[in-house]
Amino acid sequence: MPSTIAIGKRLAGACLALAASLGCAEPRPNILWLVAEDLSPYLGPFGDATVETPNLARLATEGVRFTNVFSVSGVCAPSRAALATGTYPTSIGAHHMRTAPQQPEARQRGLIDYEAVPPPEVRMVSEILRQHGYYAANNAKEDYQFQPSAMAWDESSLFAHWRNRPAGQPFFAVFNFGVTHEGQIWGPAPKWNLRYEREVFPPDRHEELVWRRFAEGEEKPLAVPADLDFEVPPYLPDTPAVRRDILQMYSNIVEMDRQVGVVLDQLEADGLAEETIVVWFSDHGGPLPRQKRLLYDSGLHVPMIVRYPDREGAGTRDEQLVSFVDFAPTLLSWAGIAPPAAMQGRAFAGPAASDPPRRYVFAAADRFDGYTDRIRAARDSRFKYLRNFRPDQGYYLPLAYREQMATMQELLRLRAGENLSAAQAQWFRAAKPAEELFDTQADPHELNNLAGDPRFREELAELRQAAEQWMAAVGDLGSLPERDLIERFWPGREQPKTVAPAAEFDAAAGVLSLASATPGASIGYRRAGEASPTIGWQVYAAPIKPMPGATIEAIAHRLGFAPSPVTVWSPTAAR
Repeated sequence: MPSTIAIGKRLAGACLALAASLGCAEPRPNILWLVAEDLSPYLGPFGDATVETPNLARLATEGVRFTNVFSVSGVCAPSRAALATGTYPTSIGAHHMRTAPQQPEARQRGLIDYEAVPPPEVRMVSEILRQHGYYAANNAKEDYQFQPSAMAWDESSLFAHWRNRPAGQPFFAVFNFGVTHEGQIWGPAPKWNLRYEREVFPPDRHEELVWRRFAEGEEKPLAVPADLDFEVPPYLPDTPAVRRDILQMYSNIVEMDRQVGVVLDQLEADGLAEETIVVWFSDHGGPLPRQKRLLYDSGLHVPMIVRYPDREGAGTRDEQLVSFVDFAPTLLSWAGIAPPAAMQGRAFAGPAASDPPRRYVFAAADRFDGYTDRIRAARDSRFKYLRNFRPDQGYYLPLAYREQMATMQELLRLRAGENLSAAQAQWFRAAKPAEELFDTQADPHELNNLAGDPRFREELAELRQAAEQWMAAVGDLGSLPERDLIERFWPGREQPKTVAPAAEFDAAAGVLSLASATPGASIGYRRAGEASPTIGWQVYAAPIKPMPGATIEAIAHRLGFAPSPVTVWSPTAAR
């Protein structure tokens, strides 16, 4: 088959002057992200035939399965910061889970709600796409460790949809599927997880979403047979309580597949399937204990399917290493936009695709709620290296949220009775080695540490060096105490404010210029009174020509800062 890079270059055949600017002539592809939560490759197209997922199976048949995709963290908020910016969370101060709202355990340790403050040159990729003419819609999770730029989305809500865009405008649309989230193992689906139940999606924004409360003691209905056959991973006990949780996990996958089908059916009904690049993936690895939050493959390795408009590469596998920091530059590459230098990832497809592909992927773990355990990971196509910066501390962290899950309670019960197997007890070690090395092919559950084995001395040295070079290159902030990090971002523990745009009108040219004194601030504008739930601030990139008699409103916003007050310019003020 042709490589993904070649596919992407052919799809961007309309792009002109590629070497100079990657400027792209119309038509440009629509791009649709379908984002599941907390999901490892537990799917037929990726080798797990436990449940049928017909919509994803069809997507895989028509698209390319990417088999070596890795999050930068085993939890959502840092991962989504990378997806939104194309930068590593450790580089922009978004590495702790989470910055706001803090869990009670974090508040007890004196941490305040705060936002990460990326360097001034960092922009959200959706804002860049909007600046180049795309309609950007997010339905509906954000969780970036900072409030999104006021210019990030045309709409970000439970009602966001490409159908709300002006006719003919290319779109970047994101749909999030929370039904596979960790919390859905033990809790009934909240209303935003059931929004795909409506006959017409999205529902009218003035209606209440249809949902139901589960009665006390009532269990969420299963979408799979109660006697479903599956394997329990060796690091979890094979008991009825654990099996019930895994059964619910597979049931949630089936429901997620159904919801994905709702969106794909709408894309086809609108006649847009042949104009849209569809990307389905998960925001990090699985929801179970010793998966989520950890840097084993069970917490980082995610499935991904990309379907191109012309179905090129349909039914094939792409085994190149892909990191979440690569998603933003790839989006821009597909759209024919040059990825900015501030992005630390590399495009894995499209005209800007990196050739050769990346050699390593990297990940980090830091604070989770009230507990911190700094770990860094480097992985090539086979071996995984872990650097444990707190070797005298065990892996297990007693997180109140996770301990609501029956599987976690079962692990703790068996630990108390000293009834865990060696593989299950390993997570509860009182200490851990400073370095670990795993052969992910021979040992996919990463239970056998090879760091002390002389046969793997070269692999250990190579990945140790890769990890150290990565931390230095991105300016890893993990060694900085979080209170000091907060003070750096928000001096005096007060959020800095973006300076409002100044407006200057050139009467001779008939154009209005806008500028904010805050370095790195993005500026948006609109005609006064234009605000609407489906139209965001227009991204300001060059002087604008106001319509005769129009009053212009402008706002400025740097990520991590509070948005500025609105500046109002009127033609009378220009006289």
